[in-house]
Amino acid sequence: MAVLTKTILPSYVGGRWWIPETPQKVVDVTDASTGEVVAQVSTDGLDVASAVEYGRTVGQRSLGEFTIHERALKLKELAQHLTAHKQELYELSYATGSTLKDHFLDVDGGIGTLFIFSTKGRAELPNAHTIVDGAVEQLSKDGSFLGEHLYTRLPGVAVQINAFNFPVWGMLEKFAPAFLAGVPSIVKPATPTGYVTEACVRLMIESGILPEGSLQLISGSARDLLDPLDYRDHVAFTGSAATARTLREHDNVVNGGVHFTAETDSLNAAILGPDATPDTPEFEAFVKAVFTEITAKAGQKCTAIRRVIVPHERVEDVVAAVAQRVQERVVIGDPRTEGVTMGALASKEQQNEVRKAVQSLVDAGGTVRLGGPEALLELPGAETGAFFPVTLLSFDDPETPEVHSVEAFGPVTSVLGYTDVDDAVRLAVRGGGSLVATVCTNDGPTAARIAAGLGAHHGRMHFLNRQDAKSSTGHGSPMPHLVHGGPGRAGGGEELGGVRGVKHYMQRTAIQGSPDTLTAVTGVWHRGAAANTVTRQDVENGTGEHPFRKSLETLRIGDQLASDLRTVTLEDITAFAEKTGDTFYAHTDEEAATANPFFPRRVAHGYLLVAWAAGLFVEPAPGPVLANYGLENLRFITPVTYDDAIRVTLTAKQITPRVTDEYGEVRWDAVLHNQKDEVVATYDVLTLVAKTWPTA
Repeated sequence: MAVLTKTILPSYVGGRWWIPETPQKVVDVTDASTGEVVAQVSTDGLDVASAVEYGRTVGQRSLGEFTIHERALKLKELAQHLTAHKQELYELSYATGSTLKDHFLDVDGGIGTLFIFSTKGRAELPNAHTIVDGAVEQLSKDGSFLGEHLYTRLPGVAVQINAFNFPVWGMLEKFAPAFLAGVPSIVKPATPTGYVTEACVRLMIESGILPEGSLQLISGSARDLLDPLDYRDHVAFTGSAATARTLREHDNVVNGGVHFTAETDSLNAAILGPDATPDTPEFEAFVKAVFTEITAKAGQKCTAIRRVIVPHERVEDVVAAVAQRVQERVVIGDPRTEGVTMGALASKEQQNEVRKAVQSLVDAGGTVRLGGPEALLELPGAETGAFFPVTLLSFDDPETPEVHSVEAFGPVTSVLGYTDVDDAVRLAVRGGGSLVATVCTNDGPTAARIAAGLGAHHGRMHFLNRQDAKSSTGHGSPMPHLVHGGPGRAGGGEELGGVRGVKHYMQRTAIQGSPDTLTAVTGVWHRGAAANTVTRQDVENGTGEHPFRKSLETLRIGDQLASDLRTVTLEDITAFAEKTGDTFYAHTDEEAATANPFFPRRVAHGYLLVAWAAGLFVEPAPGPVLANYGLENLRFITPVTYDDAIRVTLTAKQITPRVTDEYGEVRWDAVLHNQKDEVVATYDVLTLVAKTWPTA
């Protein structure tokens, strides 16, 4: 396990740890609290092009040997391994200025992201190498020519350029979806905290869990990182808008087709609703949210609240409440010291940047209500450590341009007054696009009005009231289930979002062809494709095997059962209505049913037909079909009246073995026809089927 040293931090490229032999440029990395040099960084002589080629060849080949579910299980194994070693990452993270609570956000947050992507990958994606997207499009009248969309993994590498504030989570939240998609990652952490990322990568590599070439690390500068990239590759950047702009202007992005996403500066807002007076739970929840976001990670979060937008008459109440909470709860210092609740900024450079940003806000008209540049001079340890006081500003003029354009990336926020809800929305929009906004109100119409006004300007909206104040994960915590990103100034990118994040590392392609061809390409049976059909009579005569008698070992896509017809009587309809209590007039009143333009006369219940269909296809004896656990996509198309007859055709549509279980999921295509061969209903039947079953 790596520890803090004053030696050059290694990179991991080409399947081995690498450090430069004769470095010409070496950068010192210091402890954020003490100023002590803890590591050195240099990439002199690093062959970036070779690292990219290694990922495209070795990494792509090794990841391609696993299905999506198998990769998902490896993410779970990695999460378990990192959980067992997270204390080692905690110890290193203290040097970044992070407190124990900050470790939970970064280290535990990153590990949790691995767990969630593992779970969602197995629950929501196929145990395959590709993903079918959406329904089939009929491109011909006779069904012989179809269209569909298919996701396949990008054939290049996923280059992940991360910011200094989350050296673990920032890496893992990008790595997890890329790995699940089957694309190898090249991680480039920010230099001030890269030693924590290096330690995490080392744990991952030494676990033996990762396929060869699936993860590489560049510790230090990599200004030529985009030079060998092309349309096969994906770059995910987190950092400043200025750097993102430079990367976007790279020729390989502009002309070479490199997939590029960015998550950048964001002047996020928190809006206090007009109904949230100081005596309401919403006011208390709002103050707590603001306090948390300006003190967690010493305010060094891209999602932190930078603008506190409240009714004019509540400005002083909010300033006083936030200031009181800070004074009662914040102790600034070395996070390894007992009793300290907020640590340092990541570096002295960051301290200077925040100081300059705050001074520019003050010069623009901001009034220091707490902290500020003057308080920095009196802060113990600030001369050697990168500490900064919690700073609260207010503006008499909420239109001041600087408060909507200057971000002090530290424990700093500004309070602005608004006149009405529309004014609050307008002020929030002046941020030019943000990652997240919190709206604290218990009034539904107010929430809806603000959502309509702010939705297009934000990647996420966090509504807070008395119902969810205790259960909310918070304004500043992007969750793996939901997208993280935002328009405009926030970078225009989108990360996380469950399987949406996986698909960022895949190419969606429209495919066209015959039902047989699309079945072969997708591994999912399409209506009109060849089928291995048996009838009930075949089964009874012993000339065919019922598909429900087949385990996953012998069941094949296209195995099909065709039933006989069953006639519906008026007595059947009446009895079903009486037994179930479903006496809707279409089933019980001849005159009213006949007057309905959709029905010829009284008709059978749709659920009666579905129940009968099960009776027509089921195999009653114990066998490899262990359970029916649902129906999906049920549609009733043609009404069935008494004296009509129905039959069902059941076809094995998709087979998904579960990697860790002795069974898998089989999706069956079910189609009900009437005696005229008109389609009555369509749906998917989901069953759990054993992988093996004793032969008779």
